[in-house]
Amino acid sequence: MIVLKDEMNAIIFSSVQSHAGSYIAASDAIWDHPEMNFHEDYSAGVIRQILLDNGFSLTDNLGGMPNAFRAEYGSGKPVIAYLGEFDALSSLSQKAGCAVKEPITPGAPGHGCGHNLLGVGALGAAIAVKEMIAAGRLPGTVVYFGTPAEETGSAKTFLARDGFFDGVDAMLTWHPWDYTGIWPGGSLANVKMIFRFKGQSAHAAGSPELGRSALDALELMNVGVQFLREHVPEDTRIHYAITNAGGASPNVVQASAEAVYLVRSPRLGDLEGIKQRVIDCARGAAIMTGTTMEMEFVKGCSNILPNTTMEELLVRTMHDIGVPQYTEEELALAKSLHDALESPEKTLTKISRLCSVKERAQVLAHQGEPIYAFIAPHTPTDSPLITVSTDSGDASWCAPTSQISVAAWAADTPAHTWQVVAIGKSSIAHKAMLFAAKTLGAAGAQLMADGKLLAAAKEEFASRTAATPYVCPIPKDIKPAY
Repeated sequence: MIVLKDEMNAIIFSSVQSHAGSYIAASDAIWDHPEMNFHEDYSAGVIRQILLDNGFSLTDNLGGMPNAFRAEYGSGKPVIAYLGEFDALSSLSQKAGCAVKEPITPGAPGHGCGHNLLGVGALGAAIAVKEMIAAGRLPGTVVYFGTPAEETGSAKTFLARDGFFDGVDAMLTWHPWDYTGIWPGGSLANVKMIFRFKGQSAHAAGSPELGRSALDALELMNVGVQFLREHVPEDTRIHYAITNAGGASPNVVQASAEAVYLVRSPRLGDLEGIKQRVIDCARGAAIMTGTTMEMEFVKGCSNILPNTTMEELLVRTMHDIGVPQYTEEELALAKSLHDALESPEKTLTKISRLCSVKERAQVLAHQGEPIYAFIAPHTPTDSPLITVSTDSGDASWCAPTSQISVAAWAADTPAHTWQVVAIGKSSIAHKAMLFAAKTLGAAGAQLMADGKLLAAAKEEFASRTAATPYVCPIPKDIKPAY
């Protein structure tokens, strides 16, 4: 059965709207139960149950990872997949709708990246496509991947490494943000490593010659990496945190010390060399201090591989829907949260850098608005405009993959802040989630219905990966850290 685009969009939009109450309730329930690092038992359970109730078959514990699962409906080709996340962040507990920092439980997790919305929005898209398949209006199979621990465990990278994305023709996802548009360009590939130094304790005054300071080694490593920063590509990021300084007594030579490092680069090919140089700084520090060093590889993820064919489809679809409209109460909430920002993002400035002169003026005209209620111009680029990392990057090296961002936060709100948590149960956030579900659902349906469009996306993917095939940044012997 041939279904015209406008008719198909109408069916998808209607499906999402008909389930809106259920999706909002699910998203809010996940917000109420923030969980992290493969332990998202409640959150994943909410999504699993909705999928089962809607006729999907479920394969759980993918790759042995708790709360990693594949749900599917239909049969044969094409296979269109949606990527869903649902993990929270540490120490970001915050009362909903509150424009001052006020934790519900001090030190507890909170949804500071909007993944309570992300997982359910992708779910809504998958169910809308499933209903069209069930009605005989689309061929093929729709898949929903439940992917835990995006923030801390890179579950998608393990799934990519172990072949769980094989056979998928295209993947779609989204992320709550403070603007609506295509996720601009790539992202930063990264690796996370823990460095542990062991030395010899001694009395720091009475017999310092007997001591071998692990803290000295750690500090020398940090100094070495500081000098290294001058000699890596300027778009490299190297971050660290000292997690064990060896104790609180200055008159005792510290026998142990530990730090965790996160190394980022927009090019996976550069990352390996930079990683090795950081490791060499640690080895050198151990030699200089007479200590020993142990490195534990925790996780890694690849940079996003853009797909212009799918990006253009998503832009057209967003314009077909039109951005959400907001009430005076919603605008007032957004303004109060914007005014509470300690360090606002320069969102419009970043977007305008990729625009033509005319588009730049149109973008900057929105300066001062409490919510960026417009669709950002699309300029294809491989350079990351938002310098963050995501394990969706590894999915993008396995099949054509595209991601949109949708304004779910007050203007200029940085991710991983209490303001993101505060707005996460609001009607602003709900509207963003439903908009994302409609966009991703309609785009997925068009890919399934239009063989030429899907072929073009796959041809672009093949061209981009021909010279640089995927090499997973996580070695085969590394297991997920849960």
